[in-house]
Amino acid sequence: MRALKVLIGAAVLIALALAGAPSQAQPQAWPQRPVKLILPLGPGSGVDITARLVGERLTAKWGQSVVIENRAGGDGVVALTGFISSRDDHTLLMSPTSSFTHHPWTHDKMPYDSKDMIPIVRMTNTIVGVAVPSSLPFKSFGDLITYAKANPGKLNWATITGFFDFVFDGFQKKAGIEIAKVPYRNTVQAATDLAEGRIQLMMSAYAILRPHVQSGKLNLLAVTASARAPMLKDVPTTAEAGFPDTTIDGLVGIFGLRELPPAVREKIAADVIAVLQDPAILERLTATGQVVNPGSPADFSAAIAKQHAQATEAGKVLGVKPAM
Repeated sequence: MRALKVLIGAAVLIALALAGAPSQAQPQAWPQRPVKLILPLGPGSGVDITARLVGERLTAKWGQSVVIENRAGGDGVVALTGFISSRDDHTLLMSPTSSFTHHPWTHDKMPYDSKDMIPIVRMTNTIVGVAVPSSLPFKSFGDLITYAKANPGKLNWATITGFFDFVFDGFQKKAGIEIAKVPYRNTVQAATDLAEGRIQLMMSAYAILRPHVQSGKLNLLAVTASARAPMLKDVPTTAEAGFPDTTIDGLVGIFGLRELPPAVREKIAADVIAVLQDPAILERLTATGQVVNPGSPADFSAAIAKQHAQATEAGKVLGVKPAM
């Protein structure tokens, strides 16, 4: 009998010990250490401002620092390869999708595998405007296209390698127009040259164009978004002007590595969306020329798939095959 009591007592102690020990089947809470957010753009950009505002709120929510790391240059490849090579579930990428959606068609060989990254959450839409010097007579996007058709090669436009330029190249060929390219690496310098009349056309983030629009030096003909921008209600979309092939939404969001657990992916998405719904954050981001447009992983994935289809169509028109 005494031996039986000893066995029962030992069993109880073991059961209590097991109940108090953390289950190995349960995932650890995330994050457990500082989270790095890699950006393909430099300090002061709309995406950078968003990252720092949201990162500050997430730091408070998560109890871990959110560190912003700007890795500009290389057509977005520097940031992408740095992110993917980290193999770290505490390293994320925050980027406009336009920084890489065009890569299969503009690189001879893909410098990374896009399957290594997954969309986590859509955050904002950067408003992209179509602008010309106010000295030119164009009052609408339609006026510009009509002139370009009748005068091939007489207009030029500032180009920055990217998704927007690639799709517009496809549009030009399909529409039978020819506008000469003037390549730039610095969008701020391109906007300045546009305002001075050195070039005649530019498609860029409204935040870059706005100072010259407000000074009266630039005329904003249209925005490329699928809907009018709330802060530019009088400016039509390019689709409204009759050119739906030029509709491009400036999607910005956060990506994780393929191995990121689904529960962590959903947590990040829910927390970021909660931050973006704060009226103070909404007001500050709207002031930078962005539309706050939070979306789930599924929403973000669907929007990216739509852009990929646009790039595919432009590639076909231009006769460019995607790299592998």
